[in-house]
Amino acid sequence: MDGKNRDDITPGIKVAIILKKDQRTGAKTEGVVKDLLTKSKFHPHGIKVRLEDGQVGRVAEILE
Repeated sequence: MDGKNRDDITPGIKVAIILKKDQRTGAKTEGVVKDLLTKSKFHPHGIKVRLEDGQVGRVAEILE
């Protein structure tokens, strides 16, 4: 499942995000969602989240 709909993402789920520095390469970073940073219900590039380790990026894939 992609991470474009805010309703699909809740704190505590495991996701793969793309960090700002990795946007060109598309390298994914896995982690557990701590906070949702995008307020809108939908974002074409993925909902922006903060992981429990503090990294911020857009959700590329929901793993759970």
